[in-house]
Amino acid sequence: MIVWINGTHGAGKTTTSALVRPLIPDSRVFDAEKVGETLMDISPGLPETDNFQHWPPWRQLVVETARRVLDYTGGTLVVPMTVLVEQYWREISTGLAQHRIPVRHFVLHADQDTLRGRIEGEHAVPSPFRLKYLEPYAEASRTWLHSEAEVVDTTHLTPTQAALRIAEAVKS
Repeated sequence: MIVWINGTHGAGKTTTSALVRPLIPDSRVFDAEKVGETLMDISPGLPETDNFQHWPPWRQLVVETARRVLDYTGGTLVVPMTVLVEQYWREISTGLAQHRIPVRHFVLHADQDTLRGRIEGEHAVPSPFRLKYLEPYAEASRTWLHSEAEVVDTTHLTPTQAALRIAEAVKS
């Protein structure tokens, strides 16, 4: 099984995933961003983009890596990864379904002011990269994302509380 933890930057995916892992027996965290980092290291580089998710091999390799790891280890993969483009989510979720890998898709949600405050509070100079995804997240939430996932509103939750909600949902 895969427990996919989606949401934009500042929602708490990485922190929550680390807290979910010990709550779900035989689980591992698979950071799909590392697949993108590997692709970014190819020299000469792949076609220019502002986001490695735009490269079709990223989506295919995430599916293939998850499948291979699960074939090898069994158990559950916890995947903290923002996917805001519906077509990309369809490619990934369809690819996993073709390998008969069940997916529990969660979205860590917070209102825009909370997200902005979290991002701005991370560093002395807030990350323009992270801030630029606030509006695409809001748009995805309005149009498709929240209907495709179990939404966990983290506006007033600690990461531990969010992790417990996800783990309880997966176990039930």
